[in-house]
Formats: sequence, structure tokens, C-alpha cells
Amino acid sequence: MRLHRPGEPLRTEDIPVPVPGPGEVLLRVLACGVCRTDLHIVDGELAGAKMPIVPGHEIVGRIVERGAGASLFAGGERVGVPWLASACGICGFCRGGRENLCAEARFTGLHRDGGYAQYAVADERFCFPIPECYGDEEAAPLLCAGFIGYRALRMAGEARRLGIYGFGAAGHIVAQIAIAQGREVYAFTRPGDRAAQRFALDLGCRWAGDSDASPPVALDAALLFAPVGALVPAALGAVERGGRVVCAGIHMSDIPSFPYALLWGERGVRSVANLTRRDGDELLEAATRANVHPTTRRYRLEDANLALDDLRRGAIEGAAVLVPG
Repeated sequence: MRLHRPGEPLRTEDIPVPVPGPGEVLLRVLACGVCRTDLHIVDGELAGAKMPIVPGHEIVGRIVERGAGASLFAGGERVGVPWLASACGICGFCRGGRENLCAEARFTGLHRDGGYAQYAVADERFCFPIPECYGDEEAAPLLCAGFIGYRALRMAGEARRLGIYGFGAAGHIVAQIAIAQGREVYAFTRPGDRAAQRFALDLGCRWAGDSDASPPVALDAALLFAPVGALVPAALGAVERGGRVVCAGIHMSDIPSFPYALLWGERGVRSVANLTRRDGDELLEAATRANVHPTTRRYRLEDANLALDDLRRGAIEGAAVLVPG
């Protein structure tokens, strides 16, 4: 499924099976999650995408061929491919374990073809072994929604009362981890979305309400997964003095002006940029330990446009996953 121009539907096309280069592996795609970042690319909200592009960066696949020098995985092994496709490896960020900030970083489904296909190629250094406790569809959302959610949770520090704004793929995964860690989770959804609020409560959240509502207690930190800039001042108003607001999306609408009083009291606002390989390793371990199980809705590969439309409308509970026929 290929995007030729932002704003247009993806096209179903037959293209040659890619050939793995040095240090790369060829995967037969078993499942690929549908991420909000894919939606930003399709809608033209993220610049820099090569065209045409095969989107998709939550790829679960089985290695069917290895390029020259590729030796980290055996043939036939099941691995996951995330958003971060490669980094330079030599800049200060890379040497410091923050390859997510590398100026030369390249991303799956943006700069190189992703997993909305039957086959995909990936740099083996940025692939992850998939724990056996997860099926293909369950594992797919962990590879971005899970990774980014976990990085955002780390930035929340020791926050005991945690607000989650936007209870979709990332929100419902990180909520399970936070609850397993003994934190109280307060879920904020689209106004009037009672189904999403029931979903959050069923997963163990202490409270669930509209995104413009005030929680019953002051929060220690808030994680924003909804790409709505107006939620930043709303979250600042919900956190206690010294609290943190973590913006976890790669794209967000403009943040409106707000009074300094909302920020005062040593409250802080920061963003999450992409992910590191450490985030991936730690998330997969934490998810296994906490018995996290993503809720998914399966779509056929050729129904990728429908999945994107459903995501755009907020009609998906948990995460959408494409499965090749």
C-alpha cells in the first residue's frame, strides 16, 4: 500500500520484493500496526517523506534473507521493526545513547519503505526479537505506541498519580505498565467518548473522563498522546506544583497562549522525540513482566485506508493492525 501524494488515499500496487543490502534483513511481514504518525504522514502533517512511500513502522516479520554481513539474527527468526530505522552512530547523541536525536537519523515509513506490504527490509541493528508470549498482532503496537509510551513514562519520573490524555494505542499500553508499577492512572478521552472511558476503567484506571474535565485529584505528571496543543495548558492546570507535562506525539497542533501562573510552581513541559534502542529493550521486558496485552483490531492489508480513516475518527479501541493475506 503506497502513498504517492499527501492527502490522497494509499494505492494498492505490485512492486518488486526488496533486496537486503549489507547489514540488512529481508522480512516477510506478519503484521504491521497502524500508528497516528502514519496518519500524520498521509495527511501531509509531517514533512520530509520520500514519495512514493510504503508507510508503516510497527512491523512484525520473519527473516527470510540476510544481506552481506548481517549476523545478529538467524534466518527464520521473528523480529520487530520500529520507527527509528538508522542513525549515524558517530555523533555525540549516538555515542551518548541518544540516537533518537541524531541529525542523520532515518525513519521507517518516512524515509524508507515500511510495513504496509508483504515484505520489508530493515537494518538489523535496529530490529528487536519479539518475546514468544506475544502473537504477531499483539506485538505490533508495542513497537511504537509501546516504545514511545514507555519513554514518556520514564520522563514522568516517580509520579504516583499519572494522567494520560488520549487513550488510544500508546495510552492503553502505558496505562497497563503504570498500573502494574503501583501508580494511579487517570484517563482523559475525547469529550463524550464513553466507550473509551469504559475501556480505560476496565483496564484498571482510577478515573476516566473528558479531556477538558478536571481530575478528582491533583496529578503528579501528565502524558499527552493526543496531538492537540490546547491540552498542554489543560494538563498544566491538572498537575500539582513540581509536576511534569510530557508531550509524546511527533506532531501537535499549536499550543495556545496561557497565563504564566499555570507554569509557575516549578511545573515543567517537555517533549519526547522518537525512541532509542534502550527504550525498546526495556519496554519489551517491562511489558512481558507486567503481562501487558494490547487490544487490537485486525484489518486486511488492502484495507489500510479504512484503518486510517477509523483512526482519524477515533473509532478504534486500542490499536489497528494490518495483516497481509
